[in-house]
Amino acid sequence: MSTPRPPARRSKLDLDPVTVRKARSLARQAGRPIVDLAQKHTTVSVERATLRLAGLSGADPDGTPWVNRLLDAVRGDVGIEHGVALPVWDALVRGEAEDLETLAQKASAGSVRFRLPEGRDLTRARSAATRQVGAGIRRMDARRRERERLVRRYGDPQHQPWIYLIVATGDIYEDMPQAQQAAREGADVIAVIRSTGQSLLDYVPEGPTREGFAGTYATQDNFRLMRAALDESSKRLRRYVRLTNYASGLCMPEIAALAGLERLDMMLNDSMYGILFRDINPVRTFVDQRFSRQVHARAGIIINTGEDNYLTTADAVEAAHTVTVSQLLNEYFAKEAGLEDWQLGLGHAFEIDPDLPDSFRMELAHAMLARDLFPKAPLKWMPPTRHMTGDVFRGYLLDAFFNLAGVLTGQSILLVGMMTEAVVTPWLSDRDLALQNVRYVMNAAGSLHEDFRPAPDGFIAQRARQVLAESIDLLERILAHSSNAGLLDAIADGTFGLMKRPADSGRGLEGVARKAPGYVNPATDLLEAP
Repeated sequence: MSTPRPPARRSKLDLDPVTVRKARSLARQAGRPIVDLAQKHTTVSVERATLRLAGLSGADPDGTPWVNRLLDAVRGDVGIEHGVALPVWDALVRGEAEDLETLAQKASAGSVRFRLPEGRDLTRARSAATRQVGAGIRRMDARRRERERLVRRYGDPQHQPWIYLIVATGDIYEDMPQAQQAAREGADVIAVIRSTGQSLLDYVPEGPTREGFAGTYATQDNFRLMRAALDESSKRLRRYVRLTNYASGLCMPEIAALAGLERLDMMLNDSMYGILFRDINPVRTFVDQRFSRQVHARAGIIINTGEDNYLTTADAVEAAHTVTVSQLLNEYFAKEAGLEDWQLGLGHAFEIDPDLPDSFRMELAHAMLARDLFPKAPLKWMPPTRHMTGDVFRGYLLDAFFNLAGVLTGQSILLVGMMTEAVVTPWLSDRDLALQNVRYVMNAAGSLHEDFRPAPDGFIAQRARQVLAESIDLLERILAHSSNAGLLDAIADGTFGLMKRPADSGRGLEGVARKAPGYVNPATDLLEAP
């Protein structure tokens, strides 16, 4: 698989390997109870994702997806503690309907009752469910192979970092030409930012959408349309242009499944963003993120994590260690779910107050720390937003410093900063100027990262070691809460993150269920198979 692999080089910060191993060990200790928790629970979105992988799509006349209608009916009759697969395919095997959509329609009308099958009926239902869900997994596998063929045919960018640019008009039919124009201007990755508030919807809208607030709805049809548009651009430009969207919020598993089925290449997928910044129930989030990452692993999708958000809500100097802790936790959760190093687009950001003395040196220290801790990961470097004032000239200069930091420290994916950040939704002309900025810095700097090495005991190296030490201290405080629920407790009382998010509250809690003995989910079985 061709990916934005970081430049091959040895550590430039000479971090103590014992200290680095300790940090990873602490993250593993903090994360293991969360994985155990996720394995013991399911959610309505995990079960709906299973139905989507089996091919169920569409919506009723009111716009409610059939997966929601069918799941609600099953839940009302037998709950979801045993999974949706057995009661649904038992009904199909019994002849209640000829296919999933018809079954959903009948269930919505109240003309079908569901049960938990036993004996031979259970065996037949499980076999039928495995066949149909397995067909969806095989389709996802085929889309992954299709991507690999196209990358071999058209090639990847010859430069590092890859240039990542956001398109977001709200109208998918406006997004497509803007995305194609951005690709012509040099963008390597196009992200269709999601409509504000979609993360809090407990359903995935159906069909192509022509309106959204500060973004475009993530739907299967919108994924398909944008994928086709960028495939056309790839053919014309003779380089593969990648597509990104957002697998987060209350429908994280479903959106991940749709992304795999429609050959998206990258997905925003953070383990704790929904908890800390959207008040989504912690258990719901951790269960959903594990399933979604198993899907991404199978589909060959690179995840982008959301550490930049910590620095938009807290001081980027004082909170620098929270970024490192989140990266370490995201790495552990991702690898446990089956993702490989090349799929870990761990995030960080250029968000230090530019008026602070030595701000650029600290930005380099933080960026180099991430690069040295995760040498094989395609790190995603985020531009300044918090301290953009509306002065477009100052903003353009800040973005140039951000671009230079990305080149100097060997970042892999660089999100293009906009001089009109905090002023307007960028025009095409703003994007053109931003891409000119990136191209100039990358061309002028070349492989400057090969020549740049900070003094072993200088400011940059000492700052990086300080942030790593503070990260270890925070991980130890997280573990000190209890041996069984340290991270959950730390999130609940605000030890990790500024917001207090208890495990027994938050959006989506009612959609969580503890698995009963005999729980069956063929999607999980297939995704976890060696």
